[in-house]
Amino acid sequence: QVQLVESGGGLVQAGGSLRLSCAASGRFFSTYAMGWFRQAPGKEREFVAAISKSGSSTYYADSVKGRFTISRDNAKNTVYLRMNSLKPEDTAVYYCAADGVLRSKIQIGISFYDYWGQGTQVTVSS
Repeated sequence: QVQLVESGGGLVQAGGSLRLSCAASGRFFSTYAMGWFRQAPGKEREFVAAISKSGSSTYYADSVKGRFTISRDNAKNTVYLRMNSLKPEDTAVYYCAADGVLRSKIQIGISFYDYWGQGTQVTVSS
């Protein structure tokens, strides 16, 4: 069982930056691929970024590519999402998630992720 706790959300002006953190409990963090997802009001939850268990591979949604960076520190059981050049359309609740199955490739589908945090609100004002 893995517990995930996100932090770092807040209110920022368009063009600004935020760094989200997701702290994981348990001894097996380094065996999980990790992902960030977001959900805006009235919309479905969508994929943002994912990182392999070692951190050597990453994948991004087209909407955030070049602006967001996912990283992880396995010694600290933490995954990060650095968000630059934020836009009002980035406003959403951001969730981190862990894929509890060992796979050969990073997955971007919500159904592949077994453990979820409670989310952190990011609001970008214009």
